[in-house]
Amino acid sequence: MTTLQIEVEDSRPVSACCDSASLRVTLADGRVVQTPLWWYPRLAKASPEERAAIELSPMGLHWPRIDEDISIASMLRGQKAPGAKPPIGGR
Repeated sequence: MTTLQIEVEDSRPVSACCDSASLRVTLADGRVVQTPLWWYPRLAKASPEERAAIELSPMGLHWPRIDEDISIASMLRGQKAPGAKPPIGGR
């Protein structure tokens, strides 16, 4: 098995959830990645029900009701969606 295969397997999401402030993903190797919801404007504007309908894939997350996709790699890099701006007075 190559190093890339090991890293992809270890980085596979096994659970994910959103609240009004953050996206939290648990990876297969036990790491927990949490990012601010404002990084993903489409997800931040979605209803709690829309945010709860998450599909996991080996490389990331998909919200079918709002057609949003976020890769685990982008979360680990700290990559925000284009145009994402922190809330006024926020970080």
